[in-house]
Amino acid sequence: MKSKIDSKLEEKVKKLRELINYHNYRYYVLDQPEISDAEYDRLMRELIKLEEQYPELITPDSPTQRIGVTPAEQFQPISHRSKMMSLADAFSFEELGDFFDRIKRLLDEEEIEVVCELKIDGSAVALTYENGIYVRGATRGDGETGEDVTANIKTLRSLPLRLNIKDFPEEIEVRGEVYLPEDKFIELNKEREESGLPAFANPRNAAAGSLRQLDPKITASRPLNIFVYGVGYISGTEFKTHWEGLQFLKKAGFKVNPYTKLVDSFEEVIDYCNEWNKKRDTLPYEIDGVVVKVNSIEKQNQLGSTSKSPRWAIAYKFAAKQETTKIESIVVQVGRTGALTPVANLVPVRIGGTTVSRATLHNEDEIERKDIRIGDTVIVQRAGDVIPEVVSVIKDKRMGKEKKFEMPTRCPVCGADVYRPEDEAVSRCTGIACPAQLRNHLLAFASRGAMDIDGLGRAVVDALMDLKLVSDVADLYYLTKEDLLKVPHFKDKAAENLLDAIGKTKNRPLAKLLFGLGIRHVGAHVASLLAKHFSSIDKLHKATYDDLISIYEIGPKVAESILFFFKQKKNLKVLEKLKTAGVRMEETGKTAISQKFAGLIFVLTGTLSSFTREEIKDKIEQAGGHVSSSISSKTNYVLAGEYPGSKYNKAKKLGVRILNEDEFKRMIEG
Repeated sequence: MKSKIDSKLEEKVKKLRELINYHNYRYYVLDQPEISDAEYDRLMRELIKLEEQYPELITPDSPTQRIGVTPAEQFQPISHRSKMMSLADAFSFEELGDFFDRIKRLLDEEEIEVVCELKIDGSAVALTYENGIYVRGATRGDGETGEDVTANIKTLRSLPLRLNIKDFPEEIEVRGEVYLPEDKFIELNKEREESGLPAFANPRNAAAGSLRQLDPKITASRPLNIFVYGVGYISGTEFKTHWEGLQFLKKAGFKVNPYTKLVDSFEEVIDYCNEWNKKRDTLPYEIDGVVVKVNSIEKQNQLGSTSKSPRWAIAYKFAAKQETTKIESIVVQVGRTGALTPVANLVPVRIGGTTVSRATLHNEDEIERKDIRIGDTVIVQRAGDVIPEVVSVIKDKRMGKEKKFEMPTRCPVCGADVYRPEDEAVSRCTGIACPAQLRNHLLAFASRGAMDIDGLGRAVVDALMDLKLVSDVADLYYLTKEDLLKVPHFKDKAAENLLDAIGKTKNRPLAKLLFGLGIRHVGAHVASLLAKHFSSIDKLHKATYDDLISIYEIGPKVAESILFFFKQKKNLKVLEKLKTAGVRMEETGKTAISQKFAGLIFVLTGTLSSFTREEIKDKIEQAGGHVSSSISSKTNYVLAGEYPGSKYNKAKKLGVRILNEDEFKRMIEG
C-alpha cells in the first residue's frame, strides 16, 4: 500500500537533498569543506533511510541515485548536438605566433582578446541537462557520435545532478574533461599491479578506461573528477563571449579550472604558457599544454572551422620531459592478449617530479632502429600522454661491454612458441594456457559471442584465479559445487546456477568454440567459415597451409596463426580436456539455412529490440551473408534499430537500403 506523505516530510527530504548537494559542491568543486566526513555521512544516511521508507520521494537528481544502475551489456551510440572537434596543435611559440597572425589577418584587427586554459590530460565528454536536470552523458567518440556513459558520469561527485541556478535553460549541453588526479592514478596502478593486471599507461587512459566500464559501480570506485570548459549548445540564451559562458557554468555549480585567464595580447599568452610549463608539476593532475581560444563568440563564428578543427582555438603543447640514465637490463612482459613487450630496467632517475625506473622499448623493430643495447646510456622521455620511453642512445658513452638484446622465441611465462607475422611489429605468445593471458582467455571464452556462460563475469573469473581453481578454459568444466562455494559471496543457489550454465554450453556450435579459443585473427566470422568447411576440431588440426588458404576470405596471416596454434602441445592438451569433459568438438550436420544472403554484406546500427546483435549476426551468416562493422559502397543492407548512429546517415548518403527489424524478419523467414 502506498505510504501517505505529508508536505512537511516532502519539504524535509527536499531540504536534506539541497544541503547534501551544497556540501558536495563545497567539497568536490571548491575544495572548501564546511563539515566533517562523519557529519556528511550522517546526512546521507538520514536521506537514504527516508527514501527507503518513502520510495515515492526518490528523484533522479537525488545524491543517493549516483550509483545503482545495473551493468549495461554494451554502450549505445549518441549523436552530439554539435561536433566535438579536435584542436590544431602548436609545438613552439613560433607556431603559436603564426596562429595569432592568421586570426588577426582574417579578422582585420590589431589585437585579439583570448582565453587561456590549462590543457587537462583526460577524456572529453558532453553532458546534457534538460530543465536543469542531468539526463545524458557521452564520450567524444569520433566527434560526431559518442558512447552513452550517462550512468558512469553520474557517479562523479563533482558533477551537479541539478543546476544550481533558478533561471536554467530548457536544454544545455556542456563540454568537459574527465580526469584522474595523479596521486589516485598512482594508487590505482599499484592496486592493478598487485592484482596481476597491467598498469594504465597514463592518467588519460585510466580516465577513459574508467568511463567505459559497463558496470557503473566500477567507475564509482575510481576517484574521477571533471573540469568543464565550455557550452556546446544552449537553448534560449546567447553568450557574447567564451568567458561569459564560463562564469555562467561556475554559477550553475560546475567545476571550472581556477587558473583559466582572460588576456588581450600575444605576450601575455607566452607568459601564461611559460608560467604553467614551470608549475605543471605542482598541480595534482596532469596537463600537457595550454588551450588558447578567441573570446568573442561573434569572432569565433566569423573565423569558422576546418573539417577537423576550429580556426579560433589552438593547443600549445609542452615539450616532453627528458633525462639521461642507464639501461641495467631488458625484460619481456607478456600482456593479457599475449603481446610481448620489451621493457628496460633503468638506473632510477627523476623526471618531472616522478621517479622513473622502467621504460617501454615498444617492440623488437624499435630496439633495432634505435640500436638499443643492455648497458647503454640513454635519453628517457616522460611526456604527458605516454609512459616513459627510451628516446635515443648516447653512443659516445659506450664502453664496449654493452650487449645486444634478442627477443625470445618462446614465451617467458608459459614456454609456448612466440609468433610474429611478417607485416606486424608485435610478437605474441600462442599458448591458450598461458598464465599471463588466463583472465583474458576465460572472459573471452565465456562471452556471448563464444560459449556464452551466463554468470561468469570479471569478479567470478578473478576469484577463480585467486583460488587457483582454473589454469585454462577447460578447467571450467571440471569445477564442482564445493569449489564454487569457496568463491566470496557464493551460496548454494549461485554455485548451482553457474554449474548449470557451464554444463549447458557443452553443446554450443563448433563455430562458437573456435571463436572462444582465442586463436589470433580468428574472429566470429572466420570461426564460422572454419566450422562449415572442416566440420570438426580434428579435421581443422590436420589441415595444411594450402587447405586453409583455399577457403575464400582466409589469407596467409590467418592460416599461419591457425597452424601455430595447433603446433603448441599445451593447446592440444586443453582441447583434449575439453573433449573429455563432453564439449562438442564437431558440427552436427546442420548447415546454413539457405544461401539467400550469399555474398551480401550487412551493417548493424542502433538498439535492436527483437534480437541480440549476436543472434542477428548468426542468422545472417547461416544464410550465407557477412556482417561488417563499417559502411562502404559495397554494403548491401543496413539494419537499423532505435537511436541509430552515424552509420545510418552514411547509409542514406550512399543510397544503401535501410531495413527495420520487421523487414529483416520477413527477409530471413522468406
